[in-house]
Amino acid sequence: MALATVKEKVIAKVKRSSSSVFLRNEFDRLGDYRQVSRAISEVVSGGMLIRVGFGLYAKARPSTINGQPVPIEPLLRIGLEVMKKIGVDADVGNDAMELREGRRTQVPMLPIINVGKSRVSRRIYIGKRQVVYEKG
Repeated sequence: MALATVKEKVIAKVKRSSSSVFLRNEFDRLGDYRQVSRAISEVVSGGMLIRVGFGLYAKARPSTINGQPVPIEPLLRIGLEVMKKIGVDADVGNDAMELREGRRTQVPMLPIINVGKSRVSRRIYIGKRQVVYEKG
């Protein structure tokens, strides 16, 4: 039986993972840096993953409207999972927290993440929508 290609290894890792977000360095042990980068690019162009930032990828599925790949999780959950993976203690923003606790009825339009006292400069985006950070 032939050995699996790097692309096949990347696809297998994405399929068997329960996580919906992947950092680039999670794929490093699958092969050479350039081979892995090329394989990830092919998987992204195939629609199984979508790029959500520099070195950040999220699981995707085809859109029911136009067939383009869309993430399987909302941007806010993707942002929270990325923060967890990079070691930042984060939670939803104050507006979403008040909504969760029943002190507010308006749903926040922006995906806002409260990063506490951490300094975060990582951009997490899908198209023109971007995660906004708040301190506190």
